[in-house]
Amino acid sequence: MRVVIINKSDSTGGAAVVSFRLMNALRRVGVDARMVVAEKLTDSPWVEEAAPRWRMKIPFLAERIKIFLMNGLNRSTLFKIDTASDGLDLLNHQWVKDADVVMLNWVNQGFLSLKGIRRIAASGKRLIWTMHDMWCFTGICHHSGECKEYEGTCSDCHLLNGAWCRHLAESVQSRKKRLYQRAGIHFVAVSNWLADRGARSSLFEGKKPTVIPNAFPFDNKGIKEIKEENKGDENREIKILFGAARLDDTVKGLPILVEATRILRDRYPELASRLRLVTFGEAKNKDSLEGIALPHSHLGRVSGRENLMKVYREGDIVVSTSLYETLPGTLVEGQAYGAVPVSFSRGGQSDIIDHLSTGYLARWDDDLSVAAGNIAEGLVWAAGEVSDADRHKNILQRMYENARSRFNEENVATRYLQLIRSFK
Repeated sequence: MRVVIINKSDSTGGAAVVSFRLMNALRRVGVDARMVVAEKLTDSPWVEEAAPRWRMKIPFLAERIKIFLMNGLNRSTLFKIDTASDGLDLLNHQWVKDADVVMLNWVNQGFLSLKGIRRIAASGKRLIWTMHDMWCFTGICHHSGECKEYEGTCSDCHLLNGAWCRHLAESVQSRKKRLYQRAGIHFVAVSNWLADRGARSSLFEGKKPTVIPNAFPFDNKGIKEIKEENKGDENREIKILFGAARLDDTVKGLPILVEATRILRDRYPELASRLRLVTFGEAKNKDSLEGIALPHSHLGRVSGRENLMKVYREGDIVVSTSLYETLPGTLVEGQAYGAVPVSFSRGGQSDIIDHLSTGYLARWDDDLSVAAGNIAEGLVWAAGEVSDADRHKNILQRMYENARSRFNEENVATRYLQLIRSFK
């Protein structure tokens, strides 16, 4: 069986990383899986760029210029929306021609247009589209936030500047609907939360996508090393990890974390004296890290699996304050390598964490100071688990077994294989 995965990159961004892992996992279970990308950064012989880099820039710029002009020259949301008006004709790529199954992942920003997807579908290929955000079932946005217009008609998009261009979202939504009615695409969501959102969309007409999580690498060595290093010292420094590709992306909720550190300092001064916040990732606005009320270390961008594993193994707690997430990888990686996860109970986090067993799910509140207080309570709980030798050993084992059973690469690849074989 020949499968080709189409994703914009093979290593830049969360969707790229998990798509590359899925390709390798499928190959290990006997599938001839390959990737076609716009940006190749790995040395894998099973990944090819769809076209020369200069050729890729043409549809990218064409789509951005159209959005910029139609949105009244407003740049603030230029990369928060996609229209799939332009893209490469990937059906001409030999690997796509030869494939029995085409798996679409993150294909935006001028890589693959709706017209290009229609051409692939018309060629008779079996199509699976794995959703890493909400774009497949909204008009033009990747995350709708509190907006529920996608459940009906996206006629009043808050991301567009001025009433005269608000038809853009509705127009793209209509084009998607026509495509979905004809193309026979099978949609996969990486979390139950995302699948439930999709089922409410007018584009999916109440049909809930299949849920298959992202794959993550595991090894027994990691958890054993952590156990051996755990001394149960109640007075040792506790490291809290907070990581993202871009820390100051508004979706990541960094201000909530900053406020949570202040609450810890003011309400739990003795505990706060033992805490250190360790951040990793990029921050375009350096001032965004100011105001942190705990001792703080910033590692910058961490590249490579071994380096990332080392960060988690040296940490004790991993926190996510994201306003919404489909399936936050930092929480899975934390469980796998010994950092107790603390996060809000909105999004795909509940697919990862069993509250008070394999982590802490804090209650969300629209009052961000209340939300920060709830995260602080979760960090206090996690610090208690880390400080007690027996409890720490037990939660490490539960976390590892939970993450491995849900997200290991072989299981995920097998579920995709079963889905492919179920096609008529």
